Amino acid sequence: MPPVASGTRRGVRLGLSPEQAASLAGLKTPDRIQDFVNALAWNHETDGPTADSVVTTLTRGTAHCIEGALVAACAFWLAGQPPLLLDLGAARGDVDHVIALFRRQGLWGAISKSNSPFLRYREPIHRSLRELAISYFPQYVKARRKTLRSYSVPIDLRRHAPTLWVTRRGFCREIVDTLTGARHFELVPATAELRPIDPIEARANTLREYPSPPG
Repeated sequence: MPPVASGTRRGVRLGLSPEQAASLAGLKTPDRIQDFVNALAWNHETDGPTADSVVTTLTRGTAHCIEGALVAACAFWLAGQPPLLLDLGAARGDVDHVIALFRRQGLWGAISKSNSPFLRYREPIHRSLRELAISYFPQYVKARRKTLRSYSVPIDLRRHAPTLWVTRRGFCREIVDTLTGARHFELVPATAELRPIDPIEARANTLREYPSPPG
């Protein structure tokens, strides 16, 4: 019998099934992690808001942004990298977006689950988290208005018990509260006058990989 890879062993210790652990441990690069997250169907939350754990998300096979970010962070951890999340804070009634962070040669990149094509993967070319956050600004839009306003400090999930985000049954409230309650840095001055996006940009922004279910 071949030896079990160390990443797989770590995943099983965290509470993943052997199959789930092996699947995530096999994702050795950010590209492969993003592809895996992309392959999860979109969670439309038809039964109400969710913020599900890694185990629940993998079992169900669907995810939205925070769920995809938790899966990506877990994959990074199994690969020997820190499991880091960052919260992007929105205004004007829009929702926050959560991404998983990684670094290459001292530069920041991100794994991101989004039903839109514009709020996804970011190459590791950003010298600061502010640069990374700003890269999401132009297309972070609701009703033609740019809504991104802030970004948080990195949240290291190693500081939280795996029972709160890897194996938790039900809503991962502690992780959500940590993200929203973390220190945030302003991206846009309160007095800034922002131009609405053009109609053609607005049409492009309606593109969705997974359309809403009927009804």
